[in-house]
Amino acid sequence: MPERLKGLVTLAVVFALVLSGAWYFGYERPLLDSIKQGEELQGGIHVLLEAVDSPQAAVNDHSMRKAVDIIRFRVDRLGVGETRVQRIGVDRIIVGLPGIGDPDRALDVIGRTALLEFLDDQNLELKQAGEEYEAIITGADLKEAQPAIERGRNVVLLALNPEGTRKFGDATARLIQRPIHIVLDGEVVQSPIVQDHITGGSAEITGYESLDAANRVAIVLNSGALPVELRVVETRAVSATLGQDSLARSKTAALIGISLVVAYMVLYYRGAGLVANLALTIYVFLLLGLLAGLNAALTLPGIAGIILSVGMAVDANVIVFERIREELRLGKTVRSAVEGGFSRALRAILDANVTTLIAAGVLYKFGSDRIQGFAVTLSLGILASMFTAVVITRFLLRQLIRADLVRNTRFFFGV
Repeated sequence: MPERLKGLVTLAVVFALVLSGAWYFGYERPLLDSIKQGEELQGGIHVLLEAVDSPQAAVNDHSMRKAVDIIRFRVDRLGVGETRVQRIGVDRIIVGLPGIGDPDRALDVIGRTALLEFLDDQNLELKQAGEEYEAIITGADLKEAQPAIERGRNVVLLALNPEGTRKFGDATARLIQRPIHIVLDGEVVQSPIVQDHITGGSAEITGYESLDAANRVAIVLNSGALPVELRVVETRAVSATLGQDSLARSKTAALIGISLVVAYMVLYYRGAGLVANLALTIYVFLLLGLLAGLNAALTLPGIAGIILSVGMAVDANVIVFERIREELRLGKTVRSAVEGGFSRALRAILDANVTTLIAAGVLYKFGSDRIQGFAVTLSLGILASMFTAVVITRFLLRQLIRADLVRNTRFFFGV
């Protein structure tokens, strides 16, 4: 097959793939719809917590960092998507839970102290009287808590560590036919009668209306006790309608911005601009595919990162085309000018994008949750833009030259 025909066939296949991909992922099964949405886009619950000093623990930097880690563990296990846990000032924590409409359900997980104790009759009376007491085992002896359905009942199964197994075994040996009171956050949730000496290091808590309620208790127990007392300062619902309005406005802004970029590239770089726009289309679907594949959530800062990375993608093409123009002005053939232009532009593209990646890494390391979302989308966009600018655009130009479609080089590159 002649070289020109090979180039034409290759270009036809590429155009067919891009058009079919744009139709399928743009209209049939939109990639944008498969990406999860953050709190400000789909609505949810916004909670502001304030730490207060107590006789057991003082509010300091260490206790606040630990509280943030515990709350983040809890909300992540709720499985509601892109949650937000952010420390504000010295003693406040903001929690955002997208897709949750029940504040009580959220607060039941976020704010519980998770103080688990197993007490006998005598020590329960001492505790209720406010006197010094000794627990059989506590949450510190817990290895794992799992929700389950046992004999038609919703329960939380407890697995104890070796020390807890030993203490629990000693207690059940002396308390046969007597109750052991299971106390969670100061409330007696169950008082089972010991029927036998238990040595296996396991126990269960029953009495939950649903498996979801048992799961919320298991999440709290697995995260450990909060190091400080947290009070709810504010709880408010974020309207899904407001979120959809923000998303619609963001889509409009992105469409206008990308349309202006596309028009500029065609007007200024002519044929080469069309090639860059085709590569830009591939870039958009590649980036959305990466976000969907990584199960990332779309937030307003994330959308800003995507739009900014579009500019970075075009910027790389601009650098390449300017280098190709310089090569053409020196009288080189179009094939030599393209190869020389990409070789000369590669260093500048790498320098610009690597420094931006470093800045995004710093933002991710030290920024809040929303800033981290911006950093992630920006980083993915930069990597995708470098691939499309250096690989896709170069491949398309080579195939155009191979098919002998770049005859008036000065017009094609806008020289």
